[in-house]
Amino acid sequence: MSIMTDFRVIVFAISVLLASGSVASAADSWGVAGEEEARFDATVVDVLCELTGDCPKSCGEGRRQLGLLTAENKLVLPTKNAANFSGATDDLIDFCGQNVTVDGIFTENYGVRVFAVQFVKPVGGKWQRTNRFLDKWAKNNGIDPTSNAKKSWFRKDPRINALIERDGFLGIGLEEDRLFLEENY
Repeated sequence: MSIMTDFRVIVFAISVLLASGSVASAADSWGVAGEEEARFDATVVDVLCELTGDCPKSCGEGRRQLGLLTAENKLVLPTKNAANFSGATDDLIDFCGQNVTVDGIFTENYGVRVFAVQFVKPVGGKWQRTNRFLDKWAKNNGIDPTSNAKKSWFRKDPRINALIERDGFLGIGLEEDRLFLEENY
């Protein structure tokens, strides 16, 4: 075979692979024992709606946890790893009720299986990295999305600060916080 023939065979093989959709997962490894890269199709759903039948419009308009309902009727609860404690709602809300393909990593700890979604795309659409939380949070809270101030968002979030003011840092009351600090610091 000539070099040109070899090249054509390679290009054809790559084209077939890409057209078949069996491209390997693009997920970033965490290096966790037992992690499993995964890519699957699902419908973005409001978890509370699926579990209780309480179904406000537009998946709760971003105020509720979203899930991924597979064709096998399995509800997958996605998490995030790009920003501490942020969840996947900001990255999935635009796809409420739509079929998507997700790419990420399953991990398991003490029998609890978790899916960290890292990429999402609508059917026939382009891949999007699921890292929109910080920019959306900054915009919604009047902070420049290009500044480093958004990185410690959890210290500035008015919802979190209101809960701390009401229930203390430990979440069990202001008096309990005072006693804990006296005894331990």
